Amino acid sequence: MSTLYVSPHADDFRSQTALIAAEFTPPSSRPRVQTGGGTLLARPLPSLVTDGGLVLAGVASVGYFLCPEKMAGSGQRDSALVRQWVSFAENEVTPAACAWTFPLLGMLDPNKQVTERAQTELKKVLTMLDSFLKLRTFLVGESLTLADITVACSLLLPFKYVLEPAVRKPFVNVSRWFVTCVNQPQFKKVLGDVKLCEKAGQVNPKTSSLQSGEQVPKVPGQEASAPQPKTEAQLKKEAKKREKMEKFQQKKEMEQKKQQSQTEKKAKPEKEKKELGVITYDLPTPAGEKKDVQCAMPDSYSPQYVEAAWYPWWEKQSFFKPEYGRKDLSEPNPKGVFMMCIPPPNVTGSLHLGHALTNAIQDSLTRWHRMRGETTLWNPGCDHAGIATQVVVEKKLWREQKKNRHDLGRDAFIKEVWKWKNQKGDRIYHQLKKLGSSLDWDRACFTMDTKLSYAVQEAFVQLHEEGVIYRSKRLVNWSCSLNSAISDIEVDKKELTGRTLLPVPGYKDKVEFGVLVSFAYKIEGSDEEVIVATTRIETMLGDTAVAVHPQDARYQHLKGKTVVHPFCDRKLPVVFDEFVDVNFGTGAVKITPAHDHNDWEVGQRHDLEFINIIDENGFLINVPPPFLGMKRFDARKAVLEALKQRGQFKEVKDNPMVVPVCSRSKDVVEPLLKPQWYVSCEEMGRQAAEAVRSGELKIIPETHLKTWFNWMDNIRDWCISRQLWWGHRIPAYFVTVNDPSVPPGEDTDGKYWISGRSKEEALEKAAKVFGVPAEKISLRQDEDVLDTWFSSGIFPFSIFGWPNQTQDLRVFYPGTLLETGHDILFFWVARMVMLGLRLTGKLPFKEVYLHAVVRDAHGRKMSKSLGNVIDPLDVITGISIEGLHAQLVDSNLDPVEIEKAKEGQKSDYPNGIPECGTDALRFALCAYTSQGRDINLDVNRILGYRHFCNKLWNATKFAIRVLGEDFKPVAKAQLCGSESLADRWILSRLSLAVQLCDSGFRSYDFPAITTAIYSFWLYELCDVYLECLKPVFAGSDVAAMSVSRNTLYTCLDAGLRLLSPLMPFVSEELFQRLPRRSAQAPPSICVTPYPEASEFCWRSEETDRNMEFIMTIIRTIRSLRADYNLTKTKADCYLQCLDAETVAVVKQYSPYIQTLSSSQTVNTLQSGEPPAGCAVAIASDKCTVHLLLKGLIDAEKEISKLSVKRGELQKQLEKLAERMGKADYRDKVPQKVQEGDAEKMKQSETELQKVEEAVENFKRML
Repeated sequence: MSTLYVSPHADDFRSQTALIAAEFTPPSSRPRVQTGGGTLLARPLPSLVTDGGLVLAGVASVGYFLCPEKMAGSGQRDSALVRQWVSFAENEVTPAACAWTFPLLGMLDPNKQVTERAQTELKKVLTMLDSFLKLRTFLVGESLTLADITVACSLLLPFKYVLEPAVRKPFVNVSRWFVTCVNQPQFKKVLGDVKLCEKAGQVNPKTSSLQSGEQVPKVPGQEASAPQPKTEAQLKKEAKKREKMEKFQQKKEMEQKKQQSQTEKKAKPEKEKKELGVITYDLPTPAGEKKDVQCAMPDSYSPQYVEAAWYPWWEKQSFFKPEYGRKDLSEPNPKGVFMMCIPPPNVTGSLHLGHALTNAIQDSLTRWHRMRGETTLWNPGCDHAGIATQVVVEKKLWREQKKNRHDLGRDAFIKEVWKWKNQKGDRIYHQLKKLGSSLDWDRACFTMDTKLSYAVQEAFVQLHEEGVIYRSKRLVNWSCSLNSAISDIEVDKKELTGRTLLPVPGYKDKVEFGVLVSFAYKIEGSDEEVIVATTRIETMLGDTAVAVHPQDARYQHLKGKTVVHPFCDRKLPVVFDEFVDVNFGTGAVKITPAHDHNDWEVGQRHDLEFINIIDENGFLINVPPPFLGMKRFDARKAVLEALKQRGQFKEVKDNPMVVPVCSRSKDVVEPLLKPQWYVSCEEMGRQAAEAVRSGELKIIPETHLKTWFNWMDNIRDWCISRQLWWGHRIPAYFVTVNDPSVPPGEDTDGKYWISGRSKEEALEKAAKVFGVPAEKISLRQDEDVLDTWFSSGIFPFSIFGWPNQTQDLRVFYPGTLLETGHDILFFWVARMVMLGLRLTGKLPFKEVYLHAVVRDAHGRKMSKSLGNVIDPLDVITGISIEGLHAQLVDSNLDPVEIEKAKEGQKSDYPNGIPECGTDALRFALCAYTSQGRDINLDVNRILGYRHFCNKLWNATKFAIRVLGEDFKPVAKAQLCGSESLADRWILSRLSLAVQLCDSGFRSYDFPAITTAIYSFWLYELCDVYLECLKPVFAGSDVAAMSVSRNTLYTCLDAGLRLLSPLMPFVSEELFQRLPRRSAQAPPSICVTPYPEASEFCWRSEETDRNMEFIMTIIRTIRSLRADYNLTKTKADCYLQCLDAETVAVVKQYSPYIQTLSSSQTVNTLQSGEPPAGCAVAIASDKCTVHLLLKGLIDAEKEISKLSVKRGELQKQLEKLAERMGKADYRDKVPQKVQEGDAEKMKQSETELQKVEEAVENFKRML
């Protein structure tokens, strides 16, 4: 095993970095940790000594060794980025962080000048980081890497000790990222809870005693107050650092002088950061009428303005109906049919981010198919939510009338539920409309509607007649509070690590769980005893056997023996069963067949007695006094005390366990033996599995196939009865025959249960079955209702009127796609497939796309008690921190949880949630939807997409202005042959965006779609093409203007259509303000054809390649201008090219280089020399940029910068030369690697030559 040596200093962030990296290592490979050892190893800490004796020292080396490979970057690009960030942490962040914090920690003598410089440097670093993290959750990729660990740890001291709230306020994205990192479980294990600095001040350092030879981290240019003896190498290193610090100080002093002189020249008040404006649409527009788009566009994008009035108009125009634009639905559409039904939300529910994600994806897909000309139906619906609705209405009754449902009676209570549903039940529909969901509301269905209720009844009767549904007495999940069986999905599994006191409804004191109680049973007729253990000691009152393993030698002599129950005269046989684990406890297990699933199976195998000791309300029955009539958890204490008095109690110890809790009532679930209705699933499960194996049904992504097959191949029968009043009452009747020739029936005897579509039909069927006249038969309908998932399982065809053969059923069933969360793959998806195949003979859909589960920015599950549950409408409209707190007060949380949740909200949303708008929320959710299991949603990233909407707004405003009022686009988007290089390039990029969006929608790759659209609009159209157009429209070439106008229109028109499925409101608003190619054009963007690759076929890889090269040059010039603060001054630019081919390309694009780089002139050189006094930067190995700065800059500064670059290049060349010069290099290194090394060598030599030439050039300026 490797050994990791770390510093004992409590604030040694370098050692903490290594310890956190070690937490990501698999436990089997994790090193042992030892504090100190730096002197012994003669290495700085942290250090790692491997099994083979290899010694690694320093954060980077140890971190790379310990972290899993994927955390060092997946792919060449990510690996390079991780390396850059690790280097950035060591060279840029650490010196400034330490210089600022160490004096406060007493590690260095205070030095005001050094501290102020460090503050300036660290704020620069944080500004850069904040900008970088604006649209990112992590530094590299979409998950935590070594880059995040290293940079976050290098910022630990500032965040803990000096970055007060006011100081860190401008760095909201860095703060959010830092909090995300330190809340990861691996960080928390090493650091504990990291508290952000509230007020900076002198800190008492929390150090342990330093071992001999250990030192706190050094800050360049400073020495600790009690220095240790230094080696010659250390002294040399410090001398170099001092030299570097002196240069750094000189550089800062020069910058300060320069800034001071500029301030003196022209003092300007600092611009205040603009707040996000709220602009409303106030023009009188009757509901359903088209919005006025003839008025002037507001100055900036405002969601409230943009989203007003469009949805009612879309509805009134019937754009969302499949009949739109078609004479008859029965006529085949050559473009196909797309049908998808909504996963019906609970009628009691309100919108949460899971709904928002589902609807963003589903609506984007629906709009895409509709725009492609397919007959498109997205069918809305709502689930009656049996338990949830009954609980809500019962609470309302008690609150308003102090009555329960039994006081009213069944019929009156059902009327109250319908009354509540009609008043409150359509709330979620209004919320879905707010999200822009393009559902056909005329087809909206409720699972208790007459049409769907008839289908449920028909499905039950058919399946019962076929023997698929049957009656049986088995163990069920029972909620004593609800007095009902509940489904597995309504059971929360609460994991305990040991003894825990939990609140249970109906009990004043909390109840103890997470302990294992051992007690002894006496062997009948002897003094011998058998020790057993249980987590539910009260259930021993229902024990009917003790089980041991058949091969357990310790108990072979007990064959045929019995044990005596201590509280009654019951004799319990010792049974031998292979389910017993020989190594757990004593190897003997108590068996309670009526109250445990495993014990029930043992009881069946050994024909044991089943004694039910807990009734429906949780009171004890069938037990001896004094336990009879006790509440189950009161009996827990009483039984334990009675065992102690009898001397049969042995011990109590902590025991990790899972407690099943009812998600609705929060009651502890009891396994109870009850007669219930079951669906036989084995054959249906086999067919469902085969449909996927054969490829007839596709599940996307395929990572869920294993789960599907595991469930289907090991499926158990499904309990479908619920002891509720609200729901579909089971259409089954118990038969009593008033005839002595027919014996009375038992509840569990299926022969005495008859199903029927009506009582009359059941009576007729019963008379035939028992062979007696109908007047001798009495029928009693089952009081129970069907599991909500039963009606949901037939939803895809019940909504179309099944079993009646309606037009909708013929056209739209089977559906095309089911899109939902992977968490209900079994509870809903599998049951729809099974029931669809059984009842219709067809699969209900062809594909299933499962999206990820939404978590918060820190990767935590959404939970009210954490304060991280966000209403999407709050993201759309914005909400203050006080508003978020108020929502907690209105919730059902207890006061302690409310305070905890408030702290979570303060941490994540210190200023509340800004107004982001529907479009930004939808776009962000789609951008996050990688085909994985979880989405870590960061609200700040959604805000970034609101800024993107503003970019779209401003770009379109500019375009409308330059197009002019009289502009009429050509009838068809096509090339005229006179397009400029910029025109051809932007059309090539548009063509690529069209291809990427098309393939993205087909493969459900939503991040690929959002990236393609975002990149085209922001980085290509706005940042490049529109800037290239400004000189054109400022010039006098009318023909060029005309061509550019048509190109610009094509880009806007197609770009908005690409965007429309994801951002329906802003795309409609902007599209309506553009002219049309034809008077017959569709009235709305949502029914306008989606761009096809066959129409936009102008992709040119050569043009793209050339422009990318030109953009590299432009970025290099901009970088040089930024370095020398040339914000307004234009400089002459000289581009030294390697060959004639490069010269030709650069000359072609030189007008664009001049425009986009704000250069005075652009001059191309191949053999000539640029004038003296230029700043030099290498754009690539084919082009070097020379910016004429004579008289504007400090030549000494330039020489210093280039000297550093020269040193780096020389080191690279030395390393390459050493590597390539090894004797076995030619034989052992692959040919491709050798070629790559040779290319690197060539490039580095070229760059070094350019650097040396530049140094000489600046020397001539001195």
